[in-house]
Amino acid sequence: MKSEVIVDVQPAEVQIALLEEGKLVEFQREGRTEHFAVGNIYLAPVRKIMPGLNACFVNVGHERDAFLHYLDLGAHYHAMEKYIATASARPSSVPRIGTIPNQADTGKDGSIQNVLKQGDMLLVQIVKEPISTKGPRLTCELSFAGRYLVLMPFSEKINVSTKIKKDKERARLKRIIHGAKPSGFGVIIRTVAEDAAAEELTEELNSLIAQWEDTVRRMQQRLKAATPDANKGNAKKSPALVYEETSRAVGMLRDLLNPSYENIYVNDPNICDELKSYVTLIAPDRKDIVKHYKGTVPIFDNFSVTKQIKTSLGRIVSYKHGAYLIIEQTEALHVVDVNSGTRSKSAEGQEINALDVNLGAADEIARQLRLRDIGGIIVVDFIDMAEAEHRQALYERMVENMKRDRAKHNILPLSKFGLMQITRQRVRPATNVTVEEACPTCGGTGSIKSSLLFTDALESKINTLVHTIGIRKFRLHVHPFVAAYLRRGLFPIAWRWKLKFSPRISIVASQKLAYLEYHFYDSNGEEIELQETGDMH
Repeated sequence: MKSEVIVDVQPAEVQIALLEEGKLVEFQREGRTEHFAVGNIYLAPVRKIMPGLNACFVNVGHERDAFLHYLDLGAHYHAMEKYIATASARPSSVPRIGTIPNQADTGKDGSIQNVLKQGDMLLVQIVKEPISTKGPRLTCELSFAGRYLVLMPFSEKINVSTKIKKDKERARLKRIIHGAKPSGFGVIIRTVAEDAAAEELTEELNSLIAQWEDTVRRMQQRLKAATPDANKGNAKKSPALVYEETSRAVGMLRDLLNPSYENIYVNDPNICDELKSYVTLIAPDRKDIVKHYKGTVPIFDNFSVTKQIKTSLGRIVSYKHGAYLIIEQTEALHVVDVNSGTRSKSAEGQEINALDVNLGAADEIARQLRLRDIGGIIVVDFIDMAEAEHRQALYERMVENMKRDRAKHNILPLSKFGLMQITRQRVRPATNVTVEEACPTCGGTGSIKSSLLFTDALESKINTLVHTIGIRKFRLHVHPFVAAYLRRGLFPIAWRWKLKFSPRISIVASQKLAYLEYHFYDSNGEEIELQETGDMH
């Protein structure tokens, strides 16, 4: 299956699209200034103990305190506690975990108030991003993920992915890691490590250990800075980010990169270099698949991603011969309703027609769960079918479709009401894209300026850019219909603007813009703010 990754880097956010045979199957976006991502590690103080929940709230700097349950302290919490104390007392060097005296494991039936107290400083890792009204979810069982391995400080276990079936290969991988890892670290060997060379595994293991040591150094610096001063009194305990997960682009490649990837297109030279360096590190023979996109057409428009986003991420999704899905989200779950719509009835009867519509829905629902990254509980209301074998066929189709989904999930057979229940791991908010556009004439205000004056308004702003601000090279992004109007005729408006103001004015048609929306960008790709009150933004 042909797969391509398209990375759209904008000043405010990074968007990543995964295409399989040209069809959009995964879409992720992340603000470039956002924090609290899964995998980040903080040195953070306990804000409040909650004995009734057997949990505590921890201040990691988010507007809502993060949640840490007693069971998420992990069996080796006391070893970590001793290590933090040792590292704080010896800030000039990174202590080896293997030199810390053995500590008793944390029992599964204990109480959090017997282990923690308010103000304790913990090393915690985010396992679930803030979702809706909830703050981040934390764990003290730290992990550092690589392509082949996951490193776990304060453990000694070596586990191999259950998807590696060959006993000889499992034993080989364990032998390599057992001989290479220092005491005090556990390792999970991932599926992609099958048949990997010992040198590759050892090199990545050393790299992950180096990441851990860098994390400890940043923790030591923070602890040293927070040490109470005799003249100033007690220092205020505040959270500190001591390890930041790799960028979303690199993280997605780390988890997804496989031989079927033919191209990775990026429209930003810095991110392109970052991705190329990562691919060179893990698969030197495949570094040429990372390519810098330099076209003038927006990268998502060029690869038909924008159109697929607008047709696939709305409340109503059409999928086959007039059939469609209605996808609704509540606080507790997602609900999907399957409708046959304008589809003509099958000559073989209503039962076969319902089966065909439901099987098509199963294909599209599996895609939608990946595309929107929907998690939690999903309830699907399929069209009723009388035959048990048809209901079983639908269940098996859904199970088969979901095998391509990396998120942990569980699927139940159809109930007697024709409902299918699915649970899917949720670690970050579901992708919510607004596909509706503001009114193209009033911009949502209820009143409009004369559309005949729109090009005059644009010309006025270009005059301001060139003669007042002094910018003579820029790009004007407008809706494709407007771009076509500006370029029409023997002596088009766009040409007249070039002659009048500057030959380095470029008109770019952008599918993501509303009808009368426009944006100016300078030669560095930074947006030039010239919108006025009442203009579309």
